Amino acid sequence: MIAFLGLGRMGAPMARRLVAAGHQLTVWNRTPKHVEGALAAADPAEAVAGARIVVTMLRDPEAVLSVLEEAKPAPGTLVIEMSTIGPAAVARLRRLLPGGVGLVDAPVLGSTAPAQDGTLTVLAGGTPDDLARCEELLKVFGTVRIAGGPGAGAALKIAVMNTIVPAQVLVAETLAYADSLGVDRGLLLDVLAETPVAPVVARLRPALAERPATRYALGLAAKDLALAPSPVLSLAGAALARLESAVAAGEAEADLTAILGLPGGPPAVQKINPASVPATNGHYSHATRAGGLLFVSGQVALDEDDRVIAPGDMRAQAEVVLRNVGAILADQGLTFGQVTHIRTFVTDMSQLRAYGEVRAPYFPVPPASTTVEVSRLFRDGLVIEVEVVAAAS
Repeated sequence: MIAFLGLGRMGAPMARRLVAAGHQLTVWNRTPKHVEGALAAADPAEAVAGARIVVTMLRDPEAVLSVLEEAKPAPGTLVIEMSTIGPAAVARLRRLLPGGVGLVDAPVLGSTAPAQDGTLTVLAGGTPDDLARCEELLKVFGTVRIAGGPGAGAALKIAVMNTIVPAQVLVAETLAYADSLGVDRGLLLDVLAETPVAPVVARLRPALAERPATRYALGLAAKDLALAPSPVLSLAGAALARLESAVAAGEAEADLTAILGLPGGPPAVQKINPASVPATNGHYSHATRAGGLLFVSGQVALDEDDRVIAPGDMRAQAEVVLRNVGAILADQGLTFGQVTHIRTFVTDMSQLRAYGEVRAPYFPVPPASTTVEVSRLFRDGLVIEVEVVAAAS
């Protein structure tokens, strides 16, 4: 028995291929959907009960982690994670799963038509034993490429997406630039079609005639680029800014090719969530960048599993907090020397000396500073929170 969790644009046709290949399937989707020939479960736990293999095809890392935490696969089960969540989330997932549960990260390349036809490219990472358990099953979806050990498939997928998505955004920017010069779009595309970017042109050209059906949602493309470490320091970062602007304009569910018809330029406020610091809970961003300023949210000592580090220990938590601040600054190409103001919240002013000793090496010449004692922070055991503003240009 196989449990398939997630029946979106890609998940539904992939589930149907498993049924067509003769597999017994139980499916679950947050919004109930029907797959002919498969049993439907009311929740993830019901779906995985008795399953030897669990396949996940969900939107983002938090969805995968929360669904599998609810599902609680039993020892002996093999989880095949086929969403695009990045290697850091795969590592978090490995820590979440009980001992005795196997894990293969196997994101796919291709859109809805290849998912229906079984011509996807599957990028698989895992231990040799886990990969051997599922390689034949993965061939139902298309060509399987073994990327390496645990997390290797997820890492390869992010590397690929950081090439092909910016390439499409670049062509869109080029067309807009050509318009400003009076260059004929059709002629430009004909010339580009004779260059190494010909496959990108072939993908985008139909979008100039009409708005295509969504194969790869623009919002998912933005999510995929944001999974890469330090995206804003690269061409991929510029593409991400353009996609985030389109998402803010309400185009998240449009096909990625819709970027051709949207105005360019980065958003007035850029939201920043580097992979170099533990993920947020989704209700805030680690930093925002507007004009020439970077605003870093209050940083606290939480680990990747959202647990308090060194409860009650001012010195240990201060070290974690300032490392996180430094990682966010570095992600933007900045240093502590560009911090204009630092605001600190502590639960016990008598421990301020320990914090000051940790902080001093980071700020040989101190910036403007505010320190406030508060009765408590948002999580028991936290004793310090630090936010900064930095000059970003």
